[in-house]
Order: sequence, then C-alpha cells, then structure tokens
Amino acid sequence: MRGRFHLPIGASPVQEDWSAWLPTAKASVFETQLRHLQIAYNIFSVALDETLELRRIGKIVQAHRSISVIPSLCTRLALPLEALLHTLGQHAMHFGTIPKSAPMNPSNFRNPREQYSARMSELLSRVLFTERSLFLHKVDALGEMITRIHGHVAEAASDLVSGASTADSADWQSLDDAHFDLNTCFREATILLKSFLVVLPDDQVLAFQDSVAQYLDEFTANCSTLLSRHRRMIPIEGE
Repeated sequence: MRGRFHLPIGASPVQEDWSAWLPTAKASVFETQLRHLQIAYNIFSVALDETLELRRIGKIVQAHRSISVIPSLCTRLALPLEALLHTLGQHAMHFGTIPKSAPMNPSNFRNPREQYSARMSELLSRVLFTERSLFLHKVDALGEMITRIHGHVAEAASDLVSGASTADSADWQSLDDAHFDLNTCFREATILLKSFLVVLPDDQVLAFQDSVAQYLDEFTANCSTLLSRHRRMIPIEGE
C-alpha cells in the first residue's frame, strides 16, 4: 500500500509533538482536535488506498463495492475540518485573536482548482497588509477547498458505482488527487490551529472550547444526514 502521510513543504512530521511549548489547557485542546481528525483521516486514507489498489490489480467489481463507502468516510473527515475552520474564523473575528499565517503553496495541490486557490492565497499575501485579513482569507479558502473536494469525492464515487462515468480512468485519478489535496488541507488546518492556540489568550481557551463543541454538535447532526444521503445515492451492488 502506498504511503499517504505527506505534508506541505516546510511542515513538521505528524509524529512530532505538536503540542510542545503549549500550556496544559491549550495542549489538551490541540491534542483532542488532532487525535479525532487524525483517526478520521487514517480510516479514509486506508480505505481509499485499498480501493485504488483493487482497481489497479483488475478487481473492478470489488473496487466498485469498496468505493461505495468512501463518500461516508470522507464526510467523517471533511465536516469536522470545516467545523474547526469555521470556529477559528468566528473566534478570530469576535475576539480579535489573529495569528500569523503563511500563504498556501500551489505545488502542494494536484487539482487545478485547488492550485488556483493556493495561487490566489500567494497573491493576496502580497496585497493584504494586515495579519487579520491574511488569516481570515486562508481560513475561508481552506474551508471552500474542503467543501469542494468533499462534494467531488461523492460525485465521482457515485458515477463510478452507477456506471454513469463517461471517463472511468479520469474519475479514478480524480479520486486519487482529491485524496492528496484533502490531506494537504488537513495539514494546513492543523498548522493554523497550532498557530491560533499559540496566541490565544489563556482567558479565551474556555470560550474557544465551547465554540468547537457547539460546531461539532452541528457537525454530528449534519454528518448523520449526509451519511444517510450517501447510502441512498450509492447503493451497494446487489442490494
């Protein structure tokens, strides 16, 4: 199986102690968020790699059966990522807590639309002169990327399973590319969270935790709806 734990250029390995130098309360918030997201990513990543491998070795029927669960697993990663980014943006606007943020690198993405978004991030970093504008733009851009990738995974998987795909090989490759780009978004969001917590005043940690919990509750409700929808859209062969 191919390894999938790539990182954007300049980022630290996932095995690094990301919570180092954070006070205990902040480290707890960071470790909790990262642990949940990492588990969701690992499950999605392994399942999609196995599905792509089945297709590569010619087990097409098995690959189509396997791909029917991929949109649901993608949802379990994409929605909490979106919830986390939304929380970061809302808290930053309300409390004025703004960390420094680096522009995204287009070479860390495969899909042309995501590369374009990253190039815009680079361009705006030269014309937006406040840390607030840069941070909020990056949060919004990442959220839009994740939403777009999430939708594409569901659409491509549905087309492949139903036989509606008019470019089978291209759809399989697009899923591989979506996997790569979603991983990059995950790592970028992780870096944003760490940077945010570094500058978050101690007396705002509780409010931030409450906001994360609120949006995760909303995620749970939305996730249940979307998972049910995916099961209806992509019936397993023979059912």
